Amino acid sequence: MGWFKKIFPFNAEQTVNIASEFGPLVALFVVNAITGNVEAGTWALLIGTGIAMVAMQIVLKRLPIFPLIASAITVVFSILTLVTHDPMWVMIKVTLFNAAFAIFLFVGLLMKKNFFKYIMEGTFHYTQKGWDQFTWSFAWFFVATAIGNEVVRLMFAQTPAPGMEAPLYNILGFQMDGVNVWIMFKVVIIMPASALYVFILTRIMQKHRLPDPKVETERKDAIATAVSGVPVAHKKGAAETPAG
Repeated sequence: MGWFKKIFPFNAEQTVNIASEFGPLVALFVVNAITGNVEAGTWALLIGTGIAMVAMQIVLKRLPIFPLIASAITVVFSILTLVTHDPMWVMIKVTLFNAAFAIFLFVGLLMKKNFFKYIMEGTFHYTQKGWDQFTWSFAWFFVATAIGNEVVRLMFAQTPAPGMEAPLYNILGFQMDGVNVWIMFKVVIIMPASALYVFILTRIMQKHRLPDPKVETERKDAIATAVSGVPVAHKKGAAETPAG
């Protein structure tokens, strides 16, 4: 299993987060490609988002803040697409959300309030410098993805005028409309790029890693037990037991 860990360095919690982020988008792509109907794809996106939230609740025993916010916004913009019959809402949601979250992270850092440290320090243990670098890096990544999303949306996925058919584009030998070009951009480029980015960033963050407090306490207890010959838990119990 060592080789698999090198290829896929994510634990169960991280895997669920990744699948919850991209799974509904893959469902949107597949259903839209099969049916040619963006509304059917949007329903797949909504259902996939619901499944992702249930999976997070079962595996993580909680709904993490970031995926929960992203899921709620996805639902709102998906409903707008269904009501207006305009896929622009689903597409522009990515631009607005990523740009807004990048601003949120930048402002938090300027105010000495590190969002990622607040929600993740119970699981990950880094120096303050490490948390700040991690957050700055992610903020700029959100800026880059917001710009990339908007460029593709404006170039390919504009809503056709009433009575006009959506133009088709030849992408790698396949004829597809602008919506499918946008979905392919998200699935084929953004998804692998995000995974690679997280993989590289987690490797870089290793130099800022601190010992897990729980593991460190257990290590010290083991040393104390080895030196004294009496389990630390027993010593504590004896100290706390009133004399009879």
